[in-house]
Amino acid sequence: MNTKPSPDAATAAVEATAARLRATGRRPAIAVLLGSGWGPFADAVQDPLAIPYEELPAFPVLQVGGHAGRVVLGRLGRHEVAVLAGRKHAYETGTADGMKAAVRSLARAGVQVLVQTNAAGSLTLALPPGSTMLIADHLNLAQQSPLFGEPGDERFVSMVNAYDAALREGARAALRGLQGQEPGLDAIGEGVYAWFMGPQFETPAEIRMMQLLGAQAVGMSTVPETIVARHAGLRVLAVSLLTNMAAGLSDEKLSHAHTLATAAAASARAVAQLTAIVRGMSL
Repeated sequence: MNTKPSPDAATAAVEATAARLRATGRRPAIAVLLGSGWGPFADAVQDPLAIPYEELPAFPVLQVGGHAGRVVLGRLGRHEVAVLAGRKHAYETGTADGMKAAVRSLARAGVQVLVQTNAAGSLTLALPPGSTMLIADHLNLAQQSPLFGEPGDERFVSMVNAYDAALREGARAALRGLQGQEPGLDAIGEGVYAWFMGPQFETPAEIRMMQLLGAQAVGMSTVPETIVARHAGLRVLAVSLLTNMAAGLSDEKLSHAHTLATAAAASARAVAQLTAIVRGMSL
C-alpha cells in the first residue's frame, strides 16, 4: 500500500509548517541540519524556542539513535537560525525524499542557506578520525533523488556549485579567526563526499572504487537534502565529521555504536568550528 501523501497533501503540509514557523515571530535566514555527533550545537543557540518534529506536518518521525527530532529557533551571533536536530535517512524507507517537505517548508519560511552536517567515514589518511571536512562536491552513488516524480522542467536542477564555493571560503575565513585559541581548531579539510544509501557499511572493494573516483569521505546522508535544497533555491554548506577510517583501511570494527562513540569524543571541537562558521557567515 502506498503511504506517501498526495501532492496536494504534501504541499499543504509544507505551507502549514511554514506558517507555524512564521507564527513564532522568528525569522531564520540560516537552517542548520545536525547529523550524528553534532547535537550539542543546538545548545549554543541563544533565546531558544524548541518545537518537536511531531508538531510540524512537513517533518518526519525519526527512528535513528543520536537524532533528537526537534527544531530549535533562536539566534547565533547576528543571525537568526533554525537548528534541525536530526534527519530521516533514505535507508529507513528506501526512498530519498524523507526530508523533502521539511526543507521546502524552511525555504517557504524565509531560510536562505542550509548548513548540513554528518558523520562520515574517511577514505584518506589526511583526514583521520576526529577531523572535519568541508564538502566541495558529491558522488550520488545510490543514484536516488528526492525529485523523482516531480512535474515540469524545474526538476532538472543544476548541481554545479551544489556546495556553495563562497560559503566554503567564508567558513575557512571564520576558522582562521580561531588561530591561537586551541591547537588545530582552525584546521579543516575539503573534499568530495560519496553517498551510499546503506544501512549496511560499504565493502572494502566499494571503498577502493570510491578512492579511484576521487572521493575523500563516505556516508549515508546529506546528498538528498542538498538536491532538494538546490531545487528550492537554497544555498548549501556541508561539513563532515570523520568518525572512522572506511572499510578495509584500518582494523576498526564498524558499527553505528562506534560511529556515535567516536562522534561524541570529537564533538566539542567540531561544534566549536561549526559555531564559528555560522556566526561568521555572510548571506
